[in-house]
Amino acid sequence: MTNYCIIVAGGSGSRMGTETPKQFLLVGGIPVLMHTIRNFYEFDPFLQLILVLPETEISSWKILCRQYQFTIPHQTIAGGETRFQSVKNGLLLVRECDLIAVHDGVRPLVSHKTLKRCFESADKRGSAIPVLPSNESLRKGDMDESVPVDRSRFYIVQTPQVFKAAILKNGYKQSWITEFTDDASVVEHAGTPVRLVMGNRENIKITFPEDLIIAELFLKNR
Repeated sequence: MTNYCIIVAGGSGSRMGTETPKQFLLVGGIPVLMHTIRNFYEFDPFLQLILVLPETEISSWKILCRQYQFTIPHQTIAGGETRFQSVKNGLLLVRECDLIAVHDGVRPLVSHKTLKRCFESADKRGSAIPVLPSNESLRKGDMDESVPVDRSRFYIVQTPQVFKAAILKNGYKQSWITEFTDDASVVEHAGTPVRLVMGNRENIKITFPEDLIIAELFLKNR
């Protein structure tokens, strides 16, 4: 049965210090978002891709697709005020399927090995959340008072987060709360535990100007 991937690209350029939405900034000569979509297409050409954009950016995306002759098949839908609502909107385009992945549009460098782990684990265990162990010392508190914590018990969470379709859809029947920071938190709140798999270091989320430089280097070495 067909699998889906909802790619959420609702970011702005505020933390980049640019008026251009970060998903449209160029890396390796083309917009970040095109790298992301191409990466999933090359992993599985039969994967149904749904792109969620701010309504005001859909026309700009169509112009970019013509400008860069970008023809990889995908559906586009307007997002909402929150990531939760954007994913919920993306689910409106999902037909009967086995698995649904949700991915950040500004993570163009998830490896195919990570994707394989995610889809295989979700198929067997219901869910798969790619993570990395923290390689930095961690402290808990604020700038005035803090205490060290055991970093071996903490993980850095990435995407795509992949779920059995029924599990994800059930999670998104809930009303939004501030604790919903990603799809795993939505699913867990609905009563379903999530399973972790190993991610990859290159799978960075492009947020700040220096991330573009790092992404360029990773792409050149692929």
